[in-house]
Amino acid sequence: MKKRILAIMVSLLLLLVSICAPVTTKAATTYQATWASVDTHTASPEWFQDAKFGIYFHWGVFSVPAFGDEWYPRWMYNKDRNEYKNQLSKYGDPFSNWPYQNFINGANNKSGQWTQFAPKLVSAGGKFDPDAWAQLFADAGAKFAGNVAEHHDGFSMWDSKVNEWNSVAKGPKLDLSGLFAKAIRAKNLKYLMSMHHAFNFTGFYEYVPAQSDVSLKKLYGQLGQSAEEQLWYDKLKEIIDNYQPDIIWEDFNLGKISEAQRLKFLSYYYNKANEWGKDVVATYKDGFDNKGEVLDYERGGPGGLSYPYWLTDDSISSSSWCYTQGIGYYSTKSMIHSLIDRVSKNGNLLLNIMPMADGTIPQAQKDILLGMGSWLKKYGEAIYSTRAWNTYGEGPTKMGGGSFTAPKEGTAQDIRFTRNKANNALYAIGLGWPSNNQMVITTLKSGAFDASKITGITFLNGGGSCTWSQDSTGLKINLPANLADNMGYAVKISLSGAELASATFYQDYDFAGTSVALKPGNYTTAQLSAAGIPNNSVSSIKAPSGLSVEVYDGDNFSGTKWTFTSDNSNFGSAGCNDVMSSVKIINNASSPTPTNTPTMKPTSTPTATPTSAISIDINHDGAINMADIVLIANVFNSVRGDGKYILAYDLNSDGVINMADVIIIASKFNTVVNSK
Repeated sequence: MKKRILAIMVSLLLLLVSICAPVTTKAATTYQATWASVDTHTASPEWFQDAKFGIYFHWGVFSVPAFGDEWYPRWMYNKDRNEYKNQLSKYGDPFSNWPYQNFINGANNKSGQWTQFAPKLVSAGGKFDPDAWAQLFADAGAKFAGNVAEHHDGFSMWDSKVNEWNSVAKGPKLDLSGLFAKAIRAKNLKYLMSMHHAFNFTGFYEYVPAQSDVSLKKLYGQLGQSAEEQLWYDKLKEIIDNYQPDIIWEDFNLGKISEAQRLKFLSYYYNKANEWGKDVVATYKDGFDNKGEVLDYERGGPGGLSYPYWLTDDSISSSSWCYTQGIGYYSTKSMIHSLIDRVSKNGNLLLNIMPMADGTIPQAQKDILLGMGSWLKKYGEAIYSTRAWNTYGEGPTKMGGGSFTAPKEGTAQDIRFTRNKANNALYAIGLGWPSNNQMVITTLKSGAFDASKITGITFLNGGGSCTWSQDSTGLKINLPANLADNMGYAVKISLSGAELASATFYQDYDFAGTSVALKPGNYTTAQLSAAGIPNNSVSSIKAPSGLSVEVYDGDNFSGTKWTFTSDNSNFGSAGCNDVMSSVKIINNASSPTPTNTPTMKPTSTPTATPTSAISIDINHDGAINMADIVLIANVFNSVRGDGKYILAYDLNSDGVINMADVIIIASKFNTVVNSK
């Protein structure tokens, strides 16, 4: 019987390898509404780390008054604010004849002009063109884009069945989110939906009088905590079911939502993503725990390299997130430099623009986006699909350092670094053009960087090869004067082998907590401490392809040794949690790891074919079946050290994932296990 099962499995595997292997097949994971479960979700999938740049927009009912900022619905009820005075002057008394819902339902202002958020499509004689918006985002170089689906004001920009205050039932009578999802995806961009509705009932409308009408209670967040929390979840479930967003971005005050509802949302979203067969991203400012979700910095970012992968949302204006009359903007140069800086520090930029209420995007905003797109067309290789290097950059201009730190323009002395995923090319991005046409990179001076590994230096914007030299002051690259670009430029430093790889050590499981990246080399307890890694403090590691990391539980490379050639999120499962006292990081490009070196096994423990059914249930769904075969098919014939190799799928630990592992699954096929 087992021979028959094996024959069937072999045939199916060969079919899967030939047909399905290029496709990422989702594991049959079922997320539970617990932190332990949702924390296993990959916060930053590869496509998100490759994308780098996204665009969204604050556009809605609050765009109609175009005064103050996007919090106009709140401040128009505060008698000490200019928004209240503006409301009295132009529209009427918000406490009697001109409440906020008039901007939704429509009413005449004091000049007798009909006032309502009701943009019309170009096809209907209006100025709103979602396809043109999407084209602008693509031309700007964005790889993901989307809309504020609901802001604090409680107006849903989609066809909602749980909230009658929506863009189909009222105002524009259009499914705005549906239009955006279609247009954005038609440009091969990922679709983002931004949700700010937690603050709707946790403080935004604190100046609004108590309403007697149930529908108005819903708009103004006055239904009571339990009902409001349910509505908060129902809105999220609705956008998930109807629009399948690739990213759900959430604003602050999630911590004031019950933990049960937050976990219910996360588990539902991740389970639906598994059904769709795609990787999704959930972001947060508070209320989640930075393991399965991505932390977002508002208008800022870290001052240096930061792990795990992060996001910042920023705006092209310092004064408002929505369009207001007379609004000013940051310079195109500062926007380009802020993108470069954030990418160099292991983050993504989500940039906000502000369309006018009728659907017009002001030309000044278009110019900034198109300027960014023009630069990215020249130098995008140094941005997209790159990863942070050991050092983010050099120069006098300090950017980031937390939230609410304004974008800055760099100087000719400011340089930022990225690397390619193969670890054999370093990109140096200059933020200003040097007057003598020579880029001097002090980080790469002799004694600090081995220039013998350089195989060539290329100017990315069609400038061809650059001549260079190295001395004690830096690596000196002669730039093509005819391509001088004060917006910024980039050179590619190609290297033999995987010369740029570094291992990153984390204090906590799942690549969380304090992290330190180390270049190839040998580190004793004292050297680790000097580098910022206390003794016996490491719980997970990221080891890029091309590196072998030998972890020792004794100082001076003594005691039990564990060898890692790929990422490991849980040292506990490897038997070496909080025991690292010394480490060797070996560059396999120059010192290949012997094929018989065990991976993630103590040297005192012989490598053996696993007999535990739990270890064979590689997707941990409680059964050994074709779902496990599908996972192996995706990495079939991968070997230890390459990017596809996954240790957990190498069931006999021989360094290659092949038919020997399939045979192990066959020996336990259809076994039900308790893997929890």
